[in-house]
Amino acid sequence: MLTARERVEKVLRGGRADRVPFTIYESKIPQCAAEREMRNRGLCIVDRRSVFKTHTPNVKVSSHDVLRDGKRMTRTVYETPVGTLSTVSERAGFTSWWHEKMFKSPDDYRALLFLIKDECYEPCYEAYAEAERAWGGDAICRAGIGLEPLQTLISGHYLAMEEFCVQWMENRDEILKLYDAVVENRRRIYPIVAESPASHANYGGNVVPQVIGLKTFEECYVPHYNEAAEVFHKHGKLIGCHFDDDCRVLSEAIGGTDLDYIEAFTPSPDTDMTLAEARAAWPEKALWINYPSSLHLKSDEEVERAAFEMMDSLPSPEGVLFGITEDIPEHRWRDSCRAIMDGLDRHAKERPERYER
Repeated sequence: MLTARERVEKVLRGGRADRVPFTIYESKIPQCAAEREMRNRGLCIVDRRSVFKTHTPNVKVSSHDVLRDGKRMTRTVYETPVGTLSTVSERAGFTSWWHEKMFKSPDDYRALLFLIKDECYEPCYEAYAEAERAWGGDAICRAGIGLEPLQTLISGHYLAMEEFCVQWMENRDEILKLYDAVVENRRRIYPIVAESPASHANYGGNVVPQVIGLKTFEECYVPHYNEAAEVFHKHGKLIGCHFDDDCRVLSEAIGGTDLDYIEAFTPSPDTDMTLAEARAAWPEKALWINYPSSLHLKSDEEVERAAFEMMDSLPSPEGVLFGITEDIPEHRWRDSCRAIMDGLDRHAKERPERYER
């Protein structure tokens, strides 16, 4: 009998197991009796943790609490030799909401460029290795490289997405200076992650095709996936990306990358591609999907049926993993996750010829 981790590792490399692996991010499920029950059934926790530390030796960073509209938020100040930047964020359950990002006006470009260029990285492998030992077969740890260079400017804490779009049109040369600096930083991170104990790592994600378009994706994203993949593959490691938005317009370009797996792919009805269409578009890549969030609000019977039918739309379960990468409504996660597992287990039982025995 495979452990939950062994099942994920096997299928992530394109194989098949006794049933489709079902995973959930460590932050999306509390430790409790229901969680223990599902782990006993084979649920695999995905423990995301870094294998490197980042320092900015020439930037003074300080944080303090502030109150806005009766809410407690955190203001972080970055003092560089060429200007001061700040952010304001609010904790919200498993995540944070940005109320202010660093960029306020074009006057901030000099400080942003200094901050990015000041970043230094060092390996931090011990905690990762210890977590894998502690989890045993109940979880798989995943490392991360960080966001893609351009996506760092879109989704990171530097610019708001709307502001990025304005600056991309009005001050592209300045944006590209930041982009080039992040590119160089990422190149220093690739070998650190590739040489770590991690078996696989995500490189970026949350790409919104309506914002960047196909041409920019091909020019500013694809080359970096391939460059990182070359480093990773030399060390026998897998690399993937968190593509959870509409992917149809990018699907051919994604298929042409050297990425090993597509993580958090969310099938319709929440995006513009079905699971069967994704498999046809990316036949050589493992598909580690996010079960569509909207379906959690359906009845348990509908949740189970949807999981079964998604798998039944495929000719083989090879290289297919189900996962939860988004918050589930508090009143639904226990029953919905059980129903997904029921659907996947039923598929393995009713279609035994497709699975390893």
